[in-house]
Amino acid sequence: MLLLWLSLFKAETEEELKQIESMEVPIMNQAIDAYHHITVTPEFKEAERLREMARHNEASALWSAEQKAKKEVARNALQMNLSVDSIVKLTGLNPDEINNL
Repeated sequence: MLLLWLSLFKAETEEELKQIESMEVPIMNQAIDAYHHITVTPEFKEAERLREMARHNEASALWSAEQKAKKEVARNALQMNLSVDSIVKLTGLNPDEINNL
């Protein structure tokens, strides 16, 4: 029974939920029904939208910070007179980005 509950908590797709439902364990079916009932509410949908937006904002901020760090490394490498090709390999930036620094 514990494994069933764990599989329910780990389920990420409707297909996984249907597999659990197909086992025809009444308490699991009740839990899945409750989950479906809760997830159709406007409040849940709004909370999920806000969570998704927060994840997107976090990913964007991380990407931006990574690009800023790469450019700082490239600036330092230019000051050390490393070749543009070496800096491209070091940072992953393209030559135009490096030349514009």
